[in-house]
Amino acid sequence: MDFLSLFLLYVFLVLLTILLVCLYSGKEQSLPSRTINWLAQVLSCVIPGQVHQAAQRVLHRLFHTRHSLFVILHLALEVLVYGEYTWEVFGYCQELEFGLPLLLLPYLLLAVNMAFFVLCSRSDPGAITSSNQALFLHAYTYDGVMFDRGAECATCSTRKPARSKHCGVCCACVHRFDHHCIWVNNCIGAFNTRFFLAYLLSLSAMAAAIAAVTTAFLIRVVSLSNLMLGYYTDDQGQEQPVDVAFVIQHLFLAFPRTVFMLGFVIVLAVILSFYFCFDLYLALNNQTSYEWHKARRFKSGAYRNIYSRGVWGNIMEIVKPRTSPEQKRR
Repeated sequence: MDFLSLFLLYVFLVLLTILLVCLYSGKEQSLPSRTINWLAQVLSCVIPGQVHQAAQRVLHRLFHTRHSLFVILHLALEVLVYGEYTWEVFGYCQELEFGLPLLLLPYLLLAVNMAFFVLCSRSDPGAITSSNQALFLHAYTYDGVMFDRGAECATCSTRKPARSKHCGVCCACVHRFDHHCIWVNNCIGAFNTRFFLAYLLSLSAMAAAIAAVTTAFLIRVVSLSNLMLGYYTDDQGQEQPVDVAFVIQHLFLAFPRTVFMLGFVIVLAVILSFYFCFDLYLALNNQTSYEWHKARRFKSGAYRNIYSRGVWGNIMEIVKPRTSPEQKRR
């Protein structure tokens, strides 16, 4: 039981670290970024300079250049989880006469998730170029606080429409820029935010479905074995009634890979669900992750979100992104 608790804590901390890195990479003023910079300065005092510089180059390449490493990692994790689900959980559940629609639900969600993953990674998020900038230039009003009229991108040498931002990873200005997602290897902008929300929702549902089926399977095993009615001998040699801690330890010894997978997908489902709810909250308020983060730098009352059109209007703007001056709010 102690080992399982440490394992779940380890998985949670690893996934939380990955989430924080994805959310805050490249944001120099954020607390995690400042903490990492401070730790890097401390370690530079004891680590040889060449090793420290090499590590910095590796980190820069990981988070500030476009590559497929995290996409491969993402797909590898799905293969491992579904491999274990298919190899053990699915087979045992069929023997225990679980309903086939319930067992096939994770595969259906996987197909849906893969479709939205491809749409997120392959679709144009709204890259702004000199040839199409007129299409986006008057789509949104400049608020004069976060977005100034007449601002020009120093890298692209084009006028910056309101709510756009240059992505150093994709080397392009993006219309209604939200963030760069390393897991889909693409920017999230006006034209693929709807795909990204659906991708997050299906990924959360996928993890939750596998966790639910696996939990039901383990509960059925405990129920059929009448394990909760038994006794065990403790370290002092005395008989004790079986409790939840003993059952979890027993299941871990009997189905180690399944319990490992269950702990992983539960933590993953929780983190992804919170992340989806946060992104949905921003969408319903017509605000991007970039705007939400940048707004925190202003004093209270100095910044006001002028782009919200009400819940229904904000939803429609996600479904049908605003581009041309004709769609501008009067």
